[in-house]
Amino acid sequence: MLTADSRARDFPSLSGISYLNTAAESIPPLCVGEAVAEYVRHKSLGMKGREPHFARVEQCREIAAEMTGLTTEEVAFCSCSSEAYNLLASALQLGEQDEVVVTNLDFPAGATPWLVAPRQPIIKMWRAREGALDLTELAPLLNEHTRLVQISLISFYNGHRIPFAPLHDLVRRHAPNALISVDVTQALGRVVLDCSAADILISSTHKWTLGIHGGCVVGVPARNAARLTTRAGGWFHIANAFASDRFQHAEIKNGAPSFSVGMPNFVALYALDAALRYLKAVGIPAISAHADPLVARIHEGLLALGIRPMSPPAPADCPTGILAFQHPNSVAIYEALQKENIHVMHHAGRIRIAVHGYNTAEDADRLLECLAKV
Repeated sequence: MLTADSRARDFPSLSGISYLNTAAESIPPLCVGEAVAEYVRHKSLGMKGREPHFARVEQCREIAAEMTGLTTEEVAFCSCSSEAYNLLASALQLGEQDEVVVTNLDFPAGATPWLVAPRQPIIKMWRAREGALDLTELAPLLNEHTRLVQISLISFYNGHRIPFAPLHDLVRRHAPNALISVDVTQALGRVVLDCSAADILISSTHKWTLGIHGGCVVGVPARNAARLTTRAGGWFHIANAFASDRFQHAEIKNGAPSFSVGMPNFVALYALDAALRYLKAVGIPAISAHADPLVARIHEGLLALGIRPMSPPAPADCPTGILAFQHPNSVAIYEALQKENIHVMHHAGRIRIAVHGYNTAEDADRLLECLAKV
């Protein structure tokens, strides 16, 4: 992933292109496709295939726990981050006197469940200034009624990364009853996580983790198992699903297992298991050490072109894989990049660039050269 040889071997589809859009969709290594094919072979066994299916789920749980700094009992899987957040809402059962803090740099999945709740809590917006979230502006939003602080460790919007340790300490001081929920979708697989003290971690599987659609990692530390047990119907997360009293009451498993309400999406977990083990073999610190200087190189190059990124440069101890900028000629810029086989995200006047371990200095230079021409 980090050398020309491994890149060509493991990511042959990257030949001839500069793929800088992992924050939207990753390019999986070949081992992920092999894992998907293995799932199909096992599925072709019919009912006998369930034995390797469930074994693979447990393997995936082990590596996901290792990558998030949790234990296997504290990790479960559902279908996507939207499902995870709706299940979280069912666990919290917030009322009209409860308060939720969200940020305007968060992804909709983490913010909208509280807007559609039957008894909508009070929503407080922590707004970014100059593309960054200032902890001094979070403190006034916190009090004894705050039940949830929802953040993304790295923003999908502009790549801003929240320094987690000071945020954690601030919330604990000013909002003793609040849970801290962290979306690590734009971090897991790209940077070393520093948020194991969060109350719940949620991550999609088709971005920096190099997996495919249809999966979501949910991490709930054991200390929060009772508080974060979902109230959803299903069967896979119910301890007495086939007991004689199953139609009298549902005994839901506590904590993380309660987020796996139905049959696992086995193919997504086969893929995720292979992808995470691939990333572990490469090493997240090595990926960050390779890719972070490319992010800084692009940031400096944008400034040299008179383009102001939407977030301040990432400090060395708080790296991110994303940077973005807005431009009145964003459509022309995007089209020019596409013609040169340089892949970025374009939406509503915003160009977003994402740098992973399979990117190179040539990718960064090609991007900047094309922008200079435009």
